Amino acid sequence: MPDDVKPNRPGNAPSRDGRRTRWEKHRAQRRAEFVEAAMRVLADVGPDFGIEQVAVEAGVTKPVLYRHFSDKADLVEAMGERATEILLDRLIPALNSEEAPLPRIRKSIDAFFGTLDDYPNLYWVLARHTPIDGRGPDVVREDKEIIATALSAMLGDYLRAFGLDSGPAEPWAYGVVGFVQNTAEWWLDRQSMSRESVVEYLTTLVWAAIDGFARQHGVTIDPNVPLEINKVVQLRAGSDRGPAAASGDGRVGGSSSRAVRSPER
Repeated sequence: MPDDVKPNRPGNAPSRDGRRTRWEKHRAQRRAEFVEAAMRVLADVGPDFGIEQVAVEAGVTKPVLYRHFSDKADLVEAMGERATEILLDRLIPALNSEEAPLPRIRKSIDAFFGTLDDYPNLYWVLARHTPIDGRGPDVVREDKEIIATALSAMLGDYLRAFGLDSGPAEPWAYGVVGFVQNTAEWWLDRQSMSRESVVEYLTTLVWAAIDGFARQHGVTIDPNVPLEINKVVQLRAGSDRGPAAASGDGRVGGSSSRAVRSPER
């Protein structure tokens, strides 16, 4: 018998820490399963779904569900955490794509719109109904903070790389995030045009602002050619809902500079 395997002799009970770890993993798995059940119910029923409906969908009784969530507010908070995971899993790769500026902006905006398009009821629950009874986090506000902080860091990196003042990075980031989020909410409520159309309009406006600022400072950027420098967003490791950290450098293939300062006249 290998030295690191001990026989299961009478009296050698599993360690307290081992039991606790297994129980915690089991609880986390069950909570995740119940959250997915709640999201299915929400998609079918709408924001006024009930705990009993979630229990039926999950195949358990309400008392079992209440062992894992104290009330509906607690369940909605867990759904908010899952919503953040879904959003960032889609948005961060889009923001970090090694593409030309214009398609990169378009892909990032579409990732946000796509998430709301796929989970409209979830968005409305989080936007309109939390915190419930004054408890729980404001998930929509916190997600905007995460995205804006990360985008601010990335924009600051680009401005410095082009020899420009990085001061505008933070207000730009918060402005862009608010602009896109507010427009997405309007679109989700009205549905008066296609998702493709509104994403294209927003892409054009965001790029026009970037291009206009750059040209004012003597920098010309081709919107359809990848930048040689690829600044990327990285979320701080070990932070579940904490602020995003800034970025590192990557390089896109090619040896010539893609963004150049125009000759002084």
